[in-house]
Amino acid sequence: MNAQNQSGYMLLFVGMDWHKGLSPEQTQKVSEDWMAWFKKLTVEGKAVAGHPLGFEGKSVSGKNRTVTDGPFAESKEAVGGYFMLDVATMEEAVAIAQQCPGLPFGAKVEVRPVLSECPLAPENKIEEVLAGAK
Repeated sequence: MNAQNQSGYMLLFVGMDWHKGLSPEQTQKVSEDWMAWFKKLTVEGKAVAGHPLGFEGKSVSGKNRTVTDGPFAESKEAVGGYFMLDVATMEEAVAIAQQCPGLPFGAKVEVRPVLSECPLAPENKIEEVLAGAK
């Protein structure tokens, strides 16, 4: 796919209130445009997955694994969904992100590389740990 330690790019859609101030018809139109954009990327083989995220959830944190109810960030900062892309470069992923139909209405798109392994635990380190467990 991409670089040896990379498994594509993820578009994270930030801002859950992009539709504020739009009429129901305008919101419907932007939603339809968003779905058409995703379907086009899927047909082209550039989008391999994508889903909206629910408004509710849980957060687990701390030494005691404390569970709290969401939301986890202000509406303007919350991640509302994602697309997983199979493209060769950051530049191509950014060009796709620039086509997002929600941008004119306040949505933001964060483009991140998806790594195939944790940079803090390289493959040889994992093999050493597994060998020691035998």
